[in-house]
Amino acid sequence: MTISTLTLAAAVLTWLMIISASMLRSRGDLRVATGNRDHLPPASPVADRADRAAKNMIENLVLFVTLVVAVSGHNPARALLGAQVFLAARLVYWPIYLAGIPVLRTAVWAVSIVGLGLLASAGL
Repeated sequence: MTISTLTLAAAVLTWLMIISASMLRSRGDLRVATGNRDHLPPASPVADRADRAAKNMIENLVLFVTLVVAVSGHNPARALLGAQVFLAARLVYWPIYLAGIPVLRTAVWAVSIVGLGLLASAGL
């Protein structure tokens, strides 16, 4: 995989997380999901976790894309490794967060941050 493919995959993962969180929050009711959301049903714990996971992914995607652009052309092997670690960790993070496994979730999140660190170090 190239770093461009990994960046696209991270964007697709973010989109899937947002859509999943929205559908869980609206309890699968498309009228609620596509409406103004003025009167949402009470959120389940899983829906709340899905929303937090999606927001966390958006925050991390901003850092990821910024680093990809910043290190473009510098040490491509390290940049690719960092991007791979980040994306793999984020793929594992999502179901762990939804399952509500707090310590493991934090450990996997930390691995994704290591990926961002590797990516950043490619620019040095």
